[in-house]
Amino acid sequence: MAQIEPNVALSDLQIAVMRTLWHQGETSVTDVATALARERGLKYTTVATLLTRLEKRGVVTQRRDGRQLIYRALVSEPQVRRSMVADLVGSLFGGDARELVAHLVSEAEVAPGDLERVRKRLAKNVRKGD
Repeated sequence: MAQIEPNVALSDLQIAVMRTLWHQGETSVTDVATALARERGLKYTTVATLLTRLEKRGVVTQRRDGRQLIYRALVSEPQVRRSMVADLVGSLFGGDARELVAHLVSEAEVAPGDLERVRKRLAKNVRKGD
């Protein structure tokens, strides 16, 4: 998967398209449109436009198979997630990820065990050298 720039952000609809590609792998506009018609009521032309725009941005690639265009993601879901969270941390929290975590803990209901899971994840990352 290609490396994406940290400032790449995807809209809610673009993320829905990408999730379909991540789940199905290489697939046609028709298949993506069918999946998104059930979930969101999107028309074929809307999905085709979204895929064309994503291709121009270098997020997906396309190939022709007969009369159909077949699309494949060039970036992974974790890459997009990292990119969008980095943008959020930079723009809203002055680049301080600790401030984001503090905000999430203070603003959201924290279920029993959530903080312990976060502590374990942090400890695991420290052991790996992250």
